[in-house]
Amino acid sequence: MKTQTISRTLINSPLLAALAYFTIMFVGGCIARAENKKPAAAQVAIVQPGVPVDGYVVRPAALRDELEITGTLEPNQEVDIVSELPRKITRINIKDGATVQSGQLLFEMDNADLLAQLEKLHQQEKLAKLNEERLHDLIQHEAVVQQDYDQSFTNLKVLQAQIIELQVMLNKTRIRAPFSGQLGIVHVYPGAVVSVNTVLTHIQDNSLVKVDFHVPEKYAQTITIGSLQKFTVASNTTQYNAKVIAREAGVDQNTRTLLVRAVAPNPGRVLLAGQSARMQLALHSSADALMVSSQALIPSSQGYSVYTVQQNQVQLTPVEIGQRGPYTVEVLHGLNKGDTVVTSNLLRLMPGATVRFASLK
Repeated sequence: MKTQTISRTLINSPLLAALAYFTIMFVGGCIARAENKKPAAAQVAIVQPGVPVDGYVVRPAALRDELEITGTLEPNQEVDIVSELPRKITRINIKDGATVQSGQLLFEMDNADLLAQLEKLHQQEKLAKLNEERLHDLIQHEAVVQQDYDQSFTNLKVLQAQIIELQVMLNKTRIRAPFSGQLGIVHVYPGAVVSVNTVLTHIQDNSLVKVDFHVPEKYAQTITIGSLQKFTVASNTTQYNAKVIAREAGVDQNTRTLLVRAVAPNPGRVLLAGQSARMQLALHSSADALMVSSQALIPSSQGYSVYTVQQNQVQLTPVEIGQRGPYTVEVLHGLNKGDTVVTSNLLRLMPGATVRFASLK
């Protein structure tokens, strides 16, 4: 009876109840930590042997090799309109910047004295012709000597030649457009007396534009006549096509460049002579070029090499490179389609070293 009373007293004690609670929580926490440690131990990774590297599988890719240079736009044809005679301008039939047709009358010059001389010669011609006809009839009847007739015939021909010469001078007093095109600024006014070779205005035919550019001698044989080249100008973003029509006979000895001329249509005459043209010259293109990252190249005194991987081991492979891009380079010889090339951690490698791929593209 006394023993049962003591047991009930211990059970009803708050201190003992709290002690039992913390004992249970402690044991439970230890069990939980033990269970959590088991998966962590199971997840320990096995480190693979070899140097970690990035790899790239060589595959064919399209390659378009271009050379960017600066050219100059020239008009299809242009000329200064000048006077061939020292005369006074009597009439101007055009305005600044006008578009004119071939043969259109532009300037008229004073020609009153020439017209008077022409009329005088015409009258002398009539008399000389009558005299020649009269002597021709007489010579048929042997009434005059041959010498008299020859003299009259020669006088007639001389007068006719003088009339032709004077007519040529008269034509020079009426200045016409040599071809269709656009005029520039007119530099004279009616009443001005001009001398020989005075520039009256300028005319340009810009229905087509010529693109002149210099190519380095390395590419002298690459730019062929008939090839299409692309260019842009600063005034707009349109890309234009120009067809190569001529090349200079030889390379300039001072600049070691070859002068090439191309022609481009100019619809709307938006292209202006004198503008700079940014040329995108197509040198050559390939649909199955082997390209690798430029980071894979290992330079040496003998050229370039790359590390290729076979059965997780690297070997040093000499290569011959072609055209370079911003991040890639063309391999002409040394690699085949499907080869794997190392692109990182090159300084830690040597031929025969074992590698493992951190990434493979």
